[in-house]
Amino acid sequence: MFTGIVETVGTVVSVVENGSTAQLTIQSALDGDYVHGESIAVNGVCLTVAASEGEAWTADVMRITLETTALSGVAVGDRVNIERALRADARLGGHMLLGHVDGTATLVAVDKQPEWTDLTFEIPADLERYVVRKGSIALNGTSLTVAELEGRHVTVSLIPTTLVETTFGDLTIGDRANVEVDVIGKYVEKMLGERA
Repeated sequence: MFTGIVETVGTVVSVVENGSTAQLTIQSALDGDYVHGESIAVNGVCLTVAASEGEAWTADVMRITLETTALSGVAVGDRVNIERALRADARLGGHMLLGHVDGTATLVAVDKQPEWTDLTFEIPADLERYVVRKGSIALNGTSLTVAELEGRHVTVSLIPTTLVETTFGDLTIGDRANVEVDVIGKYVEKMLGERA
């Protein structure tokens, strides 16, 4: 489980395509050594450490992950948001995330103000029902509050700290971001549907 509080920004140092799968090597400075088998969220996608050396670690990326997330377009030199899995004794600063991305959103508008920046994303139609104004949404693994919602257009307001300490400052119109909607809404929908 993750919280959507990005710990650091890493850099992709290798992408090895293996037919319908891939292997990513990422360099990121986090406290402590990387442990074989541990879960790390990369732009919100839960990946498993397969190997590590120093500040670099490698993960295998399955076909379904490449098909449903923006990791399919990652290249050497790209910066990515990094978060280690939540420890039981840690603060839950964002909201509950699983690292199981629901789809991708496209950045359609940027409104820069002196004290904040609004980013508007168009989300897939099948995710619209899970997003509410002032609710939580994860974009590229970052827990954010929905500032405005108009149909499939979701606007988030970012403070300068978020722009600097995540990859959001790198995004341009047309870029894709991984989306994870609030898992509680999905479970409630399923349970209510089964009762009907």
